[in-house]
Amino acid sequence: MCGVAGIVSTSPPDPERVRVMCRLIAHRGPDGEGFHTDAHAALGMRRLAIIDVAGGDQPVYNEDGTVAAVFNGEIYNFAELRERLIGCGHRFTTNSDTEVLVHLYEDHGEDLVGHLRGMFAFAIWDAARRRLLLARDRVGKKPLYYRQAGASLAFASELKALVADPAVPRELDPVALHHYLTYQYVPAPWSIYRSIRKLPPGHLLVWQDGEVRLRRYWKLDFTPQQVGCEREAAEQARELLLDATRVRMVSERPLGAFLSGGIDSSAVVAAMARVSDQPVKTFCIGFDDQRYDERSYAATVARRYGTDHHEFVVAGSSALEILPTVTRHFDEPFADSSAIPSFFVAQLSREHVTVVLNGDGGDESFGGYRRYAYMKRVGRMQAPYRLHGALNRLGSALVEGSTTPRLRRVGRGLRLLGDTPQHRYATLMSYFTREAKDALYTDAMREQVAGVNSYELVTEMFDTSRADEDVNRLMDVDVNTYLPGDLLVKVDITTMAHSLEARSPFLDHHLMEWAAGLPGRWKVDGQVTKALLKKAMTPWLPSELITRPKAGFGVPLADWLRCELRPLAFDLLTDHTARSRGLFRPDVVRQLLQDHDEGRDRSLQLWSLLQFELWHRTCAEQSWDTAPATAQPAQGHCG
Repeated sequence: MCGVAGIVSTSPPDPERVRVMCRLIAHRGPDGEGFHTDAHAALGMRRLAIIDVAGGDQPVYNEDGTVAAVFNGEIYNFAELRERLIGCGHRFTTNSDTEVLVHLYEDHGEDLVGHLRGMFAFAIWDAARRRLLLARDRVGKKPLYYRQAGASLAFASELKALVADPAVPRELDPVALHHYLTYQYVPAPWSIYRSIRKLPPGHLLVWQDGEVRLRRYWKLDFTPQQVGCEREAAEQARELLLDATRVRMVSERPLGAFLSGGIDSSAVVAAMARVSDQPVKTFCIGFDDQRYDERSYAATVARRYGTDHHEFVVAGSSALEILPTVTRHFDEPFADSSAIPSFFVAQLSREHVTVVLNGDGGDESFGGYRRYAYMKRVGRMQAPYRLHGALNRLGSALVEGSTTPRLRRVGRGLRLLGDTPQHRYATLMSYFTREAKDALYTDAMREQVAGVNSYELVTEMFDTSRADEDVNRLMDVDVNTYLPGDLLVKVDITTMAHSLEARSPFLDHHLMEWAAGLPGRWKVDGQVTKALLKKAMTPWLPSELITRPKAGFGVPLADWLRCELRPLAFDLLTDHTARSRGLFRPDVVRQLLQDHDEGRDRSLQLWSLLQFELWHRTCAEQSWDTAPATAQPAQGHCG
């Protein structure tokens, strides 16, 4: 696991600029650094040594030195690839997974990505052709940002490395902000800065002599497949999870697992215990508020498998203390409040291990979200088309005009009954509706995003899905939006802040491709979510875990905003600095501050605004250019 950065240009790039970029992401790789410079390229990387610790430094080169690569991630099938490449006559100088990239590139060009099993963001420089290849893994585990300026292109693992350049304008992208308020994250290809973009998951970027082209090389296919019975499918799910877990346990550094007490992380721990000859180290975060505390369920799994179990309790005061640090690591607005416990569990884990496995991806492949079952239930109550307009008008009147959470919930329900499935799901996934944003924006902000419909990010994915059931279409949407835009960003940033590598067996593309072709009714059976996976895990996990409702990784956000975070929110959102931005109407912001505890939706809206303002002050308005010579991982102790 590493951090990468670089500049390519038709004129000689500045290698010192790349060194500064790499210092800013040193927390991603505290074990070393490496650089390549020639007349048209300057590449750099910071290394977190996991595989071939002694000899796996980067950049790596092909036999004649004309192809160089810097790499962030892990290639789980590198041993098989290496053996095949040696059989074809290639010579290796290291035992690292990175070196397979340059030799695969020699044989397959940009099609090398189809041979990789893993998570990655890498850059390959072909000096002979003056061509740069950037690639990001299939589902977006590893991030990659880039900026094109004339005939030059700069790239990096994190935004801070790009905006450190004084020549890069820090102009806010209003469309990115518009989408952020809808979904609580900035979706690819946007970044919060107008001049910088994210390379989307499953995409390649090729720069050659100043010209840039992008190509999508993978998309999960939900076309229905021929399958046997559910019992056979449950057995295959266990086999695929065991295989995906086994290949992710190759490490020369200490390894453990996040254990939340949910089905997915518990299943991964169960699989690890089956393939490990040592007790698995497990890590869990809890709260003193029992509504959000899952430690007892995690402890049940830990006892069953005899794990070396560690816990930490997050208090509201801890959240307040750590909030500016978390915001600064994300580099752009991010309002998923579970980033706070994620940050703490990564901190706790890094005190004991360097690599963790987690349960990310189980919900998207096996139908774990309660909203999938809700959509099925509402779909059966679909109102006749002729009533859609009336239901929408009545629902909107209740949502926008009611003063009680109960009436607002009724209003949202009426609007959903009068919607198409794709628009209904976009509404469910939104935090600020179109009407709420319209009321919040100043005239100037409203004008900048006129005609931009954030819901289309969801509805277009739904409409183009190859699935033949709505449940699978919803999962298809989430794999392309919520998973890479929210969940994987959260895990990457919070773990790499502590120089910790996270691996996700459920995101193995072999497992995902198999699960995508299964019938939707096997995943969401009536109101039972993740039905097939629960059947598959019955031999492995305690029955109380199998039957308990999904909890998610929630936090007592409303309580924090009412108590510990209230003074901060009021001060930051109402002072002259916030008002002078000219983005949001001060009267609407003040109203939200007053009535945010009237319902979960208002708390989440307030949290989104607070995170935006915190980002603006800790990132956008701060200088990144004077990086310390040796940046350190985030500090703290969870013992």
